Amino acid sequence: MKLEKEILRRCTKHDRKAQKILYDHFAPAMLGICVRFTGSREEAEDILQEGFVKVFTKLDDFEGRSSLYGWIRKIMINTAITHYHRNLKHKYHFDIDDFREKDGDAREWEGSAFTKEELQNVIASLPPGYRMVFNLYAVDGYKHREIAKKLGIDINTSKSQYSRARRLIQTKLTALAAERIKKNG
Repeated sequence: MKLEKEILRRCTKHDRKAQKILYDHFAPAMLGICVRFTGSREEAEDILQEGFVKVFTKLDDFEGRSSLYGWIRKIMINTAITHYHRNLKHKYHFDIDDFREKDGDAREWEGSAFTKEELQNVIASLPPGYRMVFNLYAVDGYKHREIAKKLGIDINTSKSQYSRARRLIQTKLTALAAERIKKNG
């Protein structure tokens, strides 16, 4: 704790070595958070860099009421949301009605143990809006009201996108399980 305070003090004085220590300590976990919100590692790395610029410029605002990890994590999530909004107009949009998810039979993949990488790939393959709402709700624990406010959407849109994301994930996991069965015949 004393070491952390000393590193923070040095970071606020723009000490590059202390900033590198802080970055090296938190970057791997924060990159994982950024990856969840994007479709590519390159995009996640951009968000990570932008997020750490914010961390270092706002470090004086850190009051220590929460953990440093939690404070940095919140900055990364907000940076990912800002990135999503900024790039929304440049991405290919999927009309929500264009997706016809079939109701996957949960029993088909119930016993399957999916790897962390497989689950991350399935979530990463979701359309950007679905992925954003799914991550904020299911992984980060935000309520639909909070998500709606952060993303500038209606609460029912948040709920609908989450529901459709879950169904799409189930469909993709069912297909993945079926593929495994076919391979292992």
